[in-house]
Amino acid sequence: MRIIQLYSSLSYGDAIGNDILALDSIIKSKSYESKIYAEYIDSRISSEIATRFDEYKVQKDDVILLHVGGASKLNKWIKTVECGKKIMVYHNITPPEFFDPYSKKSADYCRTGLKQVEEMNQTFDMVLAVSDFNKQNLLDMGYTCPINILPILIPFDDYKKEPDSETINKYNDDYTNIIFLGRIVPNKKQQDVIKAFDSYQKNYNPKSRLFLVGNPRDFENYGEQLKEYTKRLGTKNVIFTGHTKFSEILAYYKLSDLFLCMSEHEGFCVPLVEAMYFNLPIVAFASSAIPSTLNGSGFLLKKKNSEITAGVMNKILTDNEFKSTILNNQNERLNDFTHEKVAELFWKYMK
Repeated sequence: MRIIQLYSSLSYGDAIGNDILALDSIIKSKSYESKIYAEYIDSRISSEIATRFDEYKVQKDDVILLHVGGASKLNKWIKTVECGKKIMVYHNITPPEFFDPYSKKSADYCRTGLKQVEEMNQTFDMVLAVSDFNKQNLLDMGYTCPINILPILIPFDDYKKEPDSETINKYNDDYTNIIFLGRIVPNKKQQDVIKAFDSYQKNYNPKSRLFLVGNPRDFENYGEQLKEYTKRLGTKNVIFTGHTKFSEILAYYKLSDLFLCMSEHEGFCVPLVEAMYFNLPIVAFASSAIPSTLNGSGFLLKKKNSEITAGVMNKILTDNEFKSTILNNQNERLNDFTHEKVAELFWKYMK
């Protein structure tokens, strides 16, 4: 038996790509034959690790894990292929309504992807959903096969690497640093992060700084709107990092004091777990998969109100006992994402 992982676009260093590569290691650790195929493979990924999909020859006892995060010809192909078992790993697809005002191409890609997911609702023997939120999405689309929760595998060893010294030296001062990490895209709602930070800066702590770590690629118009919004508010020290090297990301995390997330759609939200790893207290809006990823840790906001959010931030940053309680809960939750625990779940479902 071979376990085959398929994905439309295998990128270097992104959450889904890391998950696929980590699962490949887990599968091979049990001496199973494991292969990765993709329509597109990042040039930084060795051909020994992944192969182009058009070279895949199906064997009748193959177990296929199809990772789904958008539209793909693989989503149509999987319905016709005959193999030992078909399993979908569902990472979620952003509702196109978030993208419609900014990028018709991106909106149509998501719209097509969601239609394809719904059309596959009788295709799989099992689904591995990376969050409870994703599971509910599939149930709403009429999926009747077993759906199990398998969190994304996160490369914690990478976080032990050296942070960028230039970034550390540039911002290593007595300012309080707030961070949000994520692509500059409309569903992440960076404008609400800016608004809450503006209230915190003006009402509590003028010596504060906001790191918005993310690339606006394909949504440069949204990125420019965020910068104009910051100017209109008169908010100071908002740093738009743009495309960021991994060592710089490590530096921003190490420099920061609190992670603020106001996103309105996440299939899992890896940066929440990264914030746990770097021992940053988390304040997050309770949308989509965020409550299930935090699972009782962090501080969840049920409504968006910039003044209330700023007050919560100030409470955490000035009350050591309150902060310690949040961090202790986050550290406990972080233990659920170890490779050992996720691997144990994976093999439990694969039996």
